[in-house]
Amino acid sequence: MSEIVAADPLEAGRDAFERRSWRDAYQRFTEADDGERLTASDLEALAKSAWWIGRSADSISAFERAYAAFVEDGDKAQAAFVALTLRREYLAKLSPSVAQGWLRRAEQLLEGEPGSGAHGYLAIAHGEEAFGRGELDHALSHYDRAVEIASGLDDRDLRAWSAMRRAHALAMSGRLEESWVLMEDVAASAVGGELGAHTTGSVFCNVMAACRESADYRRGTEWAQVSKTWCERQDIAGFPGICRVHRAEFMRLTGAWDEAGEEVQRATEELVGFLPAIAGAAFHELGEIRLRIGDLDAAAEAFEQAQELGDGGQPGRAQLLLANGSPDAAAASIRNALDDADWDRLARARLLPAQADIARARGDRDTSDAAARELREIAEEFGTAAIRAASAHATGVTALMSDEHGEAAQRFREARKLWREIDAPYEAALETVALGETQAAAGDVEAAKLELESARKTFERLGARPDLARADALLGSLERPATAREVRTFMFTDIVGSTALVEAIGDEAWHDLLHWHDQALRRCLAENAGEEVHHTGDGFFAAFPDARAAIACASAIQRKLAEHRRDHGFAPRVRIGLHAAEATRKGGDYEGAGVHLAARIGALAESGEVLVSAETIDGDDAPVTGEPREVSLKGFAKPVRVVALDWRQIA
Repeated sequence: MSEIVAADPLEAGRDAFERRSWRDAYQRFTEADDGERLTASDLEALAKSAWWIGRSADSISAFERAYAAFVEDGDKAQAAFVALTLRREYLAKLSPSVAQGWLRRAEQLLEGEPGSGAHGYLAIAHGEEAFGRGELDHALSHYDRAVEIASGLDDRDLRAWSAMRRAHALAMSGRLEESWVLMEDVAASAVGGELGAHTTGSVFCNVMAACRESADYRRGTEWAQVSKTWCERQDIAGFPGICRVHRAEFMRLTGAWDEAGEEVQRATEELVGFLPAIAGAAFHELGEIRLRIGDLDAAAEAFEQAQELGDGGQPGRAQLLLANGSPDAAAASIRNALDDADWDRLARARLLPAQADIARARGDRDTSDAAARELREIAEEFGTAAIRAASAHATGVTALMSDEHGEAAQRFREARKLWREIDAPYEAALETVALGETQAAAGDVEAAKLELESARKTFERLGARPDLARADALLGSLERPATAREVRTFMFTDIVGSTALVEAIGDEAWHDLLHWHDQALRRCLAENAGEEVHHTGDGFFAAFPDARAAIACASAIQRKLAEHRRDHGFAPRVRIGLHAAEATRKGGDYEGAGVHLAARIGALAESGEVLVSAETIDGDDAPVTGEPREVSLKGFAKPVRVVALDWRQIA
């Protein structure tokens, strides 16, 4: 409430507006608004006051009235400026068609008019449209035009907006250093109080957004504190939520998850009715935080709300699908997100690491390798620490999938070092887990334990429950003796006639078919407690805790292939051999005569057949076709009794 008591609420409103006492100004202008007293400028001031206190609908209504009043007064330049403001507001309301209509009104009003600040803002609007289409050179030409107009006017806000937008386009073009010279100059003018209130707040938000897009998190954390201090000094509502979203992301990165969650929760409350487009980003960030702490249902709800408000919620949505055991859906989700960001290299840099991890979960080395290659190119172009860390990680994933343990370990160490440099403990701990997995795969169990124990402590401190459980599981698997005798039922699978099939359908079609085959078999293994020991081209070597699980898995594989053959006209023919025996476990592998016997039985099976040693199903009521028969197998002196399972009868 203003300390100056004025008899006339209109004069009191004007006074409060000049002092940026937005609530007082809104109240006084509203009292004075009898439909006749407020001038076009007063209506514009009412609209701005309403905006600052979070009354978005009232703000738009007042702006529309101000527009009509300026038109009636013959002030085309100011009417066009208000039209462009309404364009911005309707874009934030997720109403692009209405926004386009206001852009057209501004164009019509300014056609043939002498140069003015409104022409500069119109050039910026045209640049934003070109930028949204990925036409960066075209966007820069419009922003250059705005800079030229601003240079001939005494309008610091227009100069700031022109420079900000130009800096954004330069950054997306890979000219980061040039971009930051412009952006930090504008930011300094905002800190110095040289700009209008809306431009000042927008500068802070745009600087943080630029930090986020270019993955310059250290710089972003610095500006997040500046924006927080500025917002806390203002008598405003709604607008702080915009900056909270960016601050929460930087807080999440540094491991302050509780504080980030509180900040982004407030942002969702402030933004849903005020700026839905930004509210979508707030729900996205909320989902990312919930995903990390293991509240998967709440994360799914947040990502769904983000999507309803126009934010795709990626890569979190895809990572959530993977966490829920749906790697194929996760792969499709991240692929669609990458398609949507086809020209935006920085957006793709945020998505590609997730694609590499999902590809690893699916055994899709080609996709992982493609993601790693693209990330290396982006890292060379932009070079921020986070993007270089993401590139090193994806390269490590691909090397690990190729059993290049030395290369993988080097890349994971490189990624961890970079994440530590920007104080990102969670991401660094993930690289530590990857390094531990690599060392375990290379046989260095003690080194792997040390790395996993280190990562475990970080996850425990952060409250990252899913990652803590995973680290515990990996450590548990390493506690088993390096060499131990275990009883398992072994399975060998093989595509029959694969060489002829490649010749018949071609390399590309064969690759697609093999990918589908691998997915289908891995799903069956996962559903039946199967452990993938080796994947050899077009076949699998797997181990099961007992014969019943192995029989169920083998039957499921053949049924799945038969169903696909029936529904789609084709599926590869697979033979499967099973044998239960004691074998020596060495790390993640098995050795012994029983393993070799299972492999020989697999090679003896016919197309579409599940052949099992008779001793494996002794005492079991598994349905079979025909009587057991004795066969001689290479390397075994005594004949072995085998029988074919009637897998169609096994549920």
